[in-house]
Amino acid sequence: MRSISIVAALLFITATSFAQTRVVHGVLTAYNKYPVANIEVMAQKSKSSTVSDSLGNFFIVCKEKDMIKIKPKTFKTVSRRVDKHTDTLRINLVFMDSKKNRNLAIGYGYMAKEDLTFAADHMQQENNEYCNYTNIYELLKGKFPGVTVDGTSGTYRVYIRGAQSINSSNEVLFVVDGSIATSIDWIHPCNIRSIDVIKDGMASIYGARGSNGVILIETKRGN
Repeated sequence: MRSISIVAALLFITATSFAQTRVVHGVLTAYNKYPVANIEVMAQKSKSSTVSDSLGNFFIVCKEKDMIKIKPKTFKTVSRRVDKHTDTLRINLVFMDSKKNRNLAIGYGYMAKEDLTFAADHMQQENNEYCNYTNIYELLKGKFPGVTVDGTSGTYRVYIRGAQSINSSNEVLFVVDGSIATSIDWIHPCNIRSIDVIKDGMASIYGARGSNGVILIETKRGN
């Protein structure tokens, strides 16, 4: 009787482990358009791995609440959580453009030379991860953990956590393309080249106005 119970328990554990393991389909692209091949994709919990095909497709065995890891050369690292509702992952890889990386990407067979050359030269805006945000305040709140955004459209206030103020206002100072700005409402995320958040000693070059912290924004127009 005891042996039957042990066998039943083993069968239950085996069935449960199979029920928690499934195959997830994914598609890798660059510039939201071009398929990326020969990229290694790994599942952290199941320890399985695979490689994307010529159309950017991959299939990988995952466990419940698994984490998909992609660490390709020439592209930014990506992590995606898989849950029980995830059947397909569509991942747009962000290419780190340089002459060396273009040669490596073509050499590794990630993208065709003509596709990569055209995309890198003419489609930078689609490669701009800032474009995923509807406005600059959503970008600041979602991309920079130390930044707090309060208010609603037209009355946003931005603060940097840990910045000490000697003024009555605790709002951050904005510097856009080298000039102090009273408002950043007009800046669309897609038009931003870079953002830097500074506080403490580094912000002291802006005097008392910088004591609340400074957000430096460089736009494509300014560059």
